[in-house]
Amino acid sequence: MSPRIALVTCRPGPEVAVDRDLPELERALREAGADARAVAWDDQDADWSAFDLALIRSTWDYSWRAEEFLEWTRKCQAATRLANPAEVVRWNADKRYLGDLAAAAVPTVPTRYLAPGDPADLPDAHDYVVKPASGAGARFAARYTPDERDTALRHLERMHAEGLTAMVQPYLRAVDVNGERALQFFGGRLLHASRKGAVLAPGTPYDARKVAHPSLEPWAPTPAELAVAERALAAVPVPSAGLLYARVDLVDGEDGRPVVMELELVEPNLFLGLHPGSVAGVVEAVLAAAAG
Repeated sequence: MSPRIALVTCRPGPEVAVDRDLPELERALREAGADARAVAWDDQDADWSAFDLALIRSTWDYSWRAEEFLEWTRKCQAATRLANPAEVVRWNADKRYLGDLAAAAVPTVPTRYLAPGDPADLPDAHDYVVKPASGAGARFAARYTPDERDTALRHLERMHAEGLTAMVQPYLRAVDVNGERALQFFGGRLLHASRKGAVLAPGTPYDARKVAHPSLEPWAPTPAELAVAERALAAVPVPSAGLLYARVDLVDGEDGRPVVMELELVEPNLFLGLHPGSVAGVVEAVLAAAAG
């Protein structure tokens, strides 16, 4: 019997990017003998128990419907195998996980969190980034200088009014030169790596839509980058079902060494269009996960 695989996505919308990898992955899985189909996570008619595996792919509206989405992960996991597991998704959906990584001695971008009601403690000596602890695609993210405090305060007020906790991080200027590197793991192995340019340009409003992956190109990760990525993955509180996929986003810290900017375990873009040779490895790992 063909393995039945749901490629979990979201409904199209004005704020939702198009998952250009989804048709290719669905086609490749079907050619490998699977009954694969794209299903929106909030499809009320979906019978998740009819699938051997629900693979979260492009649920890119989840961050502004977080509790609803997390409840769906619990229900879906009760009906079938979910990748990544619901426990991992819940931990990773709130970027306060960076504090857990830092506590485990993983090099990370220094981060402070300002919940609604907290004093607006903003840097006054260097550029910084303000963004939500639950967010994706640079939504509600902006870069500020110390002179732009009033604008940053309005940004905080907007997020707090929506019940969002804000993250405040120093803007690491090496991003403007060396960009961000994304190391993609699948099935427990490094799949490929990519580099992109800086996302947050000076003066871009926090509520403007950004290009999430500008100037994307293939990248050969350095031994130091691989070591940091592996340390980050080793620090994830993983249930017995394990991780099927992970993306570790790295930037250079003030000392020039790589640090974790984000650890993407919910719905990372795989960039298969940039790395077509990786499709076979993804298919192999997905089929193995569906077989249990």
